Amino acid sequence: MSSSGDVAALRQMQAWLAVVLVLAAHVADEASTDFLGFYNPVVLDLRARIPWFPMPTFSFAPWLAGLCGLILVLALLGPAVRRGSRGTQVMAWAVSVIMFLNALGHLGGSAYFRAWLPGTSTAPFLLVASAALAHATWRRRRVKDSEPGRSAA
Repeated sequence: MSSSGDVAALRQMQAWLAVVLVLAAHVADEASTDFLGFYNPVVLDLRARIPWFPMPTFSFAPWLAGLCGLILVLALLGPAVRRGSRGTQVMAWAVSVIMFLNALGHLGGSAYFRAWLPGTSTAPFLLVASAALAHATWRRRRVKDSEPGRSAA
């Protein structure tokens, strides 16, 4: 791997870990502002109107434990992201898109309901971190494709 490839790999891992840290702050924000007190009634209302609505409801302890487990797994994947296997590149795109949409959901929901919804305080940071991860992932692919002996895919 070239030195520009090494830098791109480091930057992508840093962006990955930034998303993980911001996600941890986002979960703490949601947990401390009663996110489930808002989320669960909305889901139940939508299910009453749309029977096939696929979103689950949660109780606090399993919800928080699941998110803490996810954050731990994502943090432990940092070195694998730096190594750059194809699977981690797909995961980086998926995480960046999901977190970007999550942040937009909090911000858009606050605008729609004309209220500061739980989780909205950290949503702008999640938006920026997920965009940075998408950019770092895209940049890493460009650097890899420009290495001598490689044709652009």
